[in-house]
Amino acid sequence: MEITDKIKESFKRGSVTTRIIYINIGLFIFLRLLNVLLSGVKGNFDLLNYLSLPGDFNQFLLKPWTILTFMFFDSGFLSVLFNAVFLYWIGKIFLFYFDGKKLLGVYLLGGISGGIFFMMISLLFPGLSENMIAVRLVGAAVPVISVIAAVAYYAPNYPIQLLLIGQIKMKHLAIISILLYILGNSTANACINFAYLGSGLLGVYFAVNYRKGNDITKYFISFLDKFCRLFERKYKIKSSYRIHTDKKAGQSGFKQEVDQEEINYILDKVRESGYDSLTNEEKRKLFNIKK
Repeated sequence: MEITDKIKESFKRGSVTTRIIYINIGLFIFLRLLNVLLSGVKGNFDLLNYLSLPGDFNQFLLKPWTILTFMFFDSGFLSVLFNAVFLYWIGKIFLFYFDGKKLLGVYLLGGISGGIFFMMISLLFPGLSENMIAVRLVGAAVPVISVIAAVAYYAPNYPIQLLLIGQIKMKHLAIISILLYILGNSTANACINFAYLGSGLLGVYFAVNYRKGNDITKYFISFLDKFCRLFERKYKIKSSYRIHTDKKAGQSGFKQEVDQEEINYILDKVRESGYDSLTNEEKRKLFNIKK
């Protein structure tokens, strides 16, 4: 099996964490290649300016999509690698307590919350940045912090084994990781640290409400599902399959109808949690549908 086939298979069967990591890395590579091509045509061209979240609200009104796009792109390879490792590590712990849809909801809502905090602070305290017009927010670090904060609040004493250090608690790891992100902000834009704060608060807010039986990501994910279905390609799926039996036993082939809602449920489950999450019966039905 070629490496591209392995990547496709890993993406299809992987968790939400795996898919987000693949998307972030893929978009980073795509952006770099596209910048090289466009720079050869237009000179010094930086596509990231159209994808990162501006601190100036008037610029944001011209690029409203950046409230989402900024969290899927990174400015450097080390940032991509660091965020991918952290998300993979913390994401596995998150999925131990919650499911993939909640992880996606916390990730996106955390990024949006961090972006809102970033713009609010930039608007209220422009002196925190040297050049207000050039201020921008980009990187998966912001939504990753919301996932870290959610796990740390929900399971603060979860044991983490670190190389050389030994075992520490999840709450201590969260504090260390957030400090690393803040100290890693080498730019003159102090407003980015408030984006981390906004994202972390969203993660804590999710955990607090979930303990009370409320899932703040539910309606957001439901909206995303409906929105994505508008762009899904319509496939004609066979709603029946033929089972052949031994005619010597006096039986003949017959058609067994498959409920369309059940098909959609199985396909959604594959997209959400991967093929391995299906039961044997669900795998059998999916196999028969494809025949």
